[in-house]
Amino acid sequence: MAKRLDPETRRRTIAEAVLAIAARDGLDAASVRDVAAEAGVSAGMVQHYFRSRDEMLQFACDYMVERTGGLTRERIAALPEPRSIRDILRAIFVQMLPLDEERRVGIRVWMAFLARAVVREDLGAFFRQTHENTHRTFVNLLRQAQEQGAIPPDLNPEHETIALFSLVDGLVSHVLLGHYPGEEALQAIDEQLDRVFYSPTT
Repeated sequence: MAKRLDPETRRRTIAEAVLAIAARDGLDAASVRDVAAEAGVSAGMVQHYFRSRDEMLQFACDYMVERTGGLTRERIAALPEPRSIRDILRAIFVQMLPLDEERRVGIRVWMAFLARAVVREDLGAFFRQTHENTHRTFVNLLRQAQEQGAIPPDLNPEHETIALFSLVDGLVSHVLLGHYPGEEALQAIDEQLDRVFYSPTT
C-alpha cells in the first residue's frame, strides 16, 4: 500500500515541482497540469490543495524563501566559533551569490518570481515584505556590531545596509550572467566589509 502523505508534505512536493519547472522552463510553463506531471500526481490533486494557479505559485514562492532561509542558517551555523558579525554578514552574502549550480537554479527561480511580482500586486507585496525583513536583519546586525565596537560609532546602520544590500543584490545578476567571476564578486564584498568593519588589530 502506498504511503499516505500528510497535506503539508503534499503541498511542499507540489511546490518543489513548481520550482523545478520554473528553473528549467520559466514560470509561465508552470501550469497546473505540468506541475502535476512533474510532481507525479494528478491535476485534481493539485487543485485539491490549491484553489488556483496563483495560490499554488504564491505557496511555491513562500516555500522557496523558507528553504533559502534554512540554507543560510546552516551556512552561519557552520562558521567556526567565535562568530563575528562580519563573518555572519559575509556568510549571508555568500549564500546570496550564484556560486554553484544549486544557488544558480535558486536565483533563476527567484528572478522569475520577481518578474511576476512587477505585475501581480499580491506577489509584489510579498517581495516587499521579504526585502524589508532582510533589510531589518542587516540593520540589526550592524547595530549589534556597533554596540560591540566592531564598526565606527558614527556609521549609520540604515545607510550602510542599503549600500551593502545593493552591492550584493547587483552582483547576483552579474555573476549569474557571467559578467564577473565569483572570485571578483567575493573580493568586492570583502573590500566593502573591510571598509565598514574595523580590522581585528585596530
